[in-house]
Amino acid sequence: MKQLISHSTQLMREWREGILPPVFFVAAAINIALILFAGIWSETAGSLFGTVLHFIAENFGWYYIFITIVMVGCVAWLLFSKYGKIRLGKPGELPQFSYLAWLSMLFAAGMGMGLVFWGVAEPLHHYQMPPTAEPRSPAAVEEAMRFSFFHWGLHPWAIYVVFGLSIALLHYRQGLPLAPRTLLYPLFGSRIHGWLGHATDAFCTVGTLLGVATSLGLGAMQINAGLSQMVAIDYSVTVQIWIISLITAVATISTVSGVSKGIRFLSIVNCVVMGFFLIFVFLTGPTGYQVQIFVSTLSDYVQNFVPTSLWLDLRPDVDWQTHWTLFYWGWWFSWSPFVGIFVARISRGRTVREFVGFVLLIPTLINFLWFSVFGGTGLYIEDQGDGGMVGPVMENVAMSLHVLLEHLPWATVMQWVGLVLAVIFFITSSDSGSFVDDMVTSGGNPNPPVANRVFWGVSEGAAAAVLLLAGGLQALQAASVSAGLPQSFLLLLGCVGLIKALRAEPV
Repeated sequence: MKQLISHSTQLMREWREGILPPVFFVAAAINIALILFAGIWSETAGSLFGTVLHFIAENFGWYYIFITIVMVGCVAWLLFSKYGKIRLGKPGELPQFSYLAWLSMLFAAGMGMGLVFWGVAEPLHHYQMPPTAEPRSPAAVEEAMRFSFFHWGLHPWAIYVVFGLSIALLHYRQGLPLAPRTLLYPLFGSRIHGWLGHATDAFCTVGTLLGVATSLGLGAMQINAGLSQMVAIDYSVTVQIWIISLITAVATISTVSGVSKGIRFLSIVNCVVMGFFLIFVFLTGPTGYQVQIFVSTLSDYVQNFVPTSLWLDLRPDVDWQTHWTLFYWGWWFSWSPFVGIFVARISRGRTVREFVGFVLLIPTLINFLWFSVFGGTGLYIEDQGDGGMVGPVMENVAMSLHVLLEHLPWATVMQWVGLVLAVIFFITSSDSGSFVDDMVTSGGNPNPPVANRVFWGVSEGAAAAVLLLAGGLQALQAASVSAGLPQSFLLLLGCVGLIKALRAEPV
């Protein structure tokens, strides 16, 4: 008993010494208030989320599109600039992680559950309800794939590069904390160590939590869909909350073990399973059609990159762009502190050009392959095969992957593999997100206290649960778009600060 009390006292002391109180307590208070509000007054919260979503879409849709274009332009300049040889660390310092581990972790953090959730569903949704083409037409197939590439291509990764590179450069070159406040240092100097920095870190922590909660909510829906198909478990919010509770507990254990052990191991396993899954569907599906879709959509994506990036849908009573493009841009904005800080944490020893090139291009290419194989197979079955894909997917998006696998060999086995992949993605998103929130609320400490990791892991699970109670997918979308608004302002300042910081470096 004395040893237990002594150990508990030690953990409490480490926690008090490890946190940054103005950031931790403000972020925790906002988070707890949101969870209680959405949990107790679920209908009111759902209505409020919907109102906020449409307000942002009507008044800031153009701004979301503008900011995203700025991020892409900034990263394109970085890739070919003279600053590419600058090393994120001391001259000659070797990277901490191998290429495989590094790419596995950044990909698992950057896309997470969303790619598995939307890989089949999004192209089929656009095929049935395209933004401008005739539904279920050849033009609808082209639009379905082009917008899927657009939403998961260079734009989100450009956002992550700007945030992550700014943090990594200033942390490893000037010793500034691994926290969002660091983005403001080139513009505001030492004032980031006062209330300005505290407020920035606290609100980024809340935004990150909502962004990760969106991914966890999608993951719970897809896992529940798989279980309902294979073992006849009800598809309901109650079951999804149980799933969140159980897997959050596992994710918290992974987070406690740290980056080099749990998170690194699970990320590599994740990518191996994902690669196996991709190859299986490629070989057993309509391989030739998948290759044609990839080549033609890549060409279409490049040719229409600028017009699609600048497109703002002004048609009255049409909210396609709100529920797709603006949702994604808000989601990527809200995820940017999480992914940016996590990628910065694992990128010590990389050069600027290596960081930009790998973080921007390799995951984008993987996303394109994933949508071509899974989305392309779904479109082929619906458009040229036996059909039967669109109906179930439009009824329940979470069923899309399992419906697809029913049309391929070894359906039952592969549905279980898909379920395992969803679970691992769920865990890696949760443990990476809670680790970042822990670092931020600990003042940018790269090895934050264990108790703090547990708190944020549980908080993310609770936030995902109450968002499902407050309206399911619509509430998840509204939370992401809303959380992305304040993050976008920080990204714009961070882009300017990054250029200023690079110009101060000896080249």
